[in-house]
Amino acid sequence: MRTRLTAAALIAALALLPTAALAHPGFGHAHGFVHGFAHPLGGLDHVLAMVAVGLFAWQLGGRALAVVPATFVLVMALGGALGIAGVAVPGVEIGIVASVIVLGAIVALRVKTPLAIATGLVALFAIFHGHAHGTEMPLDASGAVYAAGFLLATALLHAAGIALGFAIGFALRAGSTAVIPAERSEGRNP
Repeated sequence: MRTRLTAAALIAALALLPTAALAHPGFGHAHGFVHGFAHPLGGLDHVLAMVAVGLFAWQLGGRALAVVPATFVLVMALGGALGIAGVAVPGVEIGIVASVIVLGAIVALRVKTPLAIATGLVALFAIFHGHAHGTEMPLDASGAVYAAGFLLATALLHAAGIALGFAIGFALRAGSTAVIPAERSEGRNP
């Protein structure tokens, strides 16, 4: 119980960081692969949402391990194209915040959804994340290189979420096989 309260307090503190609300200020110079790669890694909202996508894919397992993250990356590229083209997408920042909350809740509550619903949900959130990246993308030739950077960083964050899921699953299985048989062999009820 205490661990849950500590985790909840930590999550709440991180969510209330003032910089989380200003992840996409819409100004400044962004260009090149390094800036594109660093952008998803520099915002807490991006890191949390992308790792949650990976964890969500891991929880669903099977084809979702590839389909859910790939859908996010591809649709995020589409959202980026919308941002570059100047197409307005209402509620981008709210959509990004909602992605962190909803995906985090899905992972925390271990919600199992059909693959079609999971891909539709991550696609919706990917539009918002992509649009935010696209509006900050340079209009010159380095824009494509910037896009390659943020797409790669996003895919790596998804992979980190999947790897984290496998590590958690392995630790849980290792802990259950190491502890439960020992207790049962001593005649105690778990």
